[in-house]
Amino acid sequence: MEVVNMKAAKEKRSHQGFDVDRDAKKLYKACKGMGTDEAAIIEILSSRTSDQRQQIKQKYKAVYGKDLDEVLKGELSGNFEKAALALLDRPSEYAARQLRKAMKGLGTDEAVLIEILCTRSNKEIVAIKEAYQRLFDRSLESDVKDDTSGSLRKILVALLQANRDEGNDVDKELAGQDAKDLYDAGEGRWGTDELAFNEVLAKRSLKQLRATFQAYQTLMGKDIEEAIEDEASGDLKKTYLTLVRCARDLEGYFAESLYKAMKGAGTNEETLIQIIVTRAEVDLKGIKAKFQEKYQKSLSDMVRSDTSGDFQKLLVALLH
Repeated sequence: MEVVNMKAAKEKRSHQGFDVDRDAKKLYKACKGMGTDEAAIIEILSSRTSDQRQQIKQKYKAVYGKDLDEVLKGELSGNFEKAALALLDRPSEYAARQLRKAMKGLGTDEAVLIEILCTRSNKEIVAIKEAYQRLFDRSLESDVKDDTSGSLRKILVALLQANRDEGNDVDKELAGQDAKDLYDAGEGRWGTDELAFNEVLAKRSLKQLRATFQAYQTLMGKDIEEAIEDEASGDLKKTYLTLVRCARDLEGYFAESLYKAMKGAGTNEETLIQIIVTRAEVDLKGIKAKFQEKYQKSLSDMVRSDTSGDFQKLLVALLH
């Protein structure tokens, strides 16, 4: 069969020909008896939408009396298992689990909190908070407050309010005022007045922020990222830079994160899973295009050469 036909067939299957009974049965057969049919698992998980995968989970439980994720845990291992389980979660549940893992036990993985909370829309943040409450019977905001402190806590709590303006209008005057406030709060007085930064970076629309960064450049003759690099440090710097980069180009930001996860020695598989799985139905197409444009190579090719086995097959299937 030609590749083209297979692709057309695959698209048809995942959109029009979705048959929850057949999929549940196929997965049951793939995990039954000796050996596991990994190809069948990859084929079904990679070519269904998140909602369809939820239906498959429910059907599997109803027919076979077992949780599909528990079954896959028993059959799979390593990064392939992690990616398959991530696909069985709704994106909001997966993000909630990542946040819980980052805060549980001793020490906190601030990078994960920053990565997730700085890159999501209001709707996504609300869904993550609800999933967190439902899965762990805890408040995400309380946990973040308990696990962080100082300026980092303030900006993360501001982001958790999901109060960002998501309109398309740009107020030039406000952009000029915000740029001036950011300058006054930053240069020379850093560390005492992050309020302006939190107010602007957590609440303004992305379009408005782009106008503010433009105004900052004009006003100060300096890029806002440079100013942040000079004035802030540690996790706070990382948070502000992530917010600025996401406002400028969210797809470009994710493309860069994927590239960094693979370049050099060793691969950060967690990052690959997190971005490819959670953005699959949001903006993965755009991320792939940005990746190609920025690095002159295809994301699929780089993933193919940086991963192996069934994990590789699953990621590559998701990227098609």
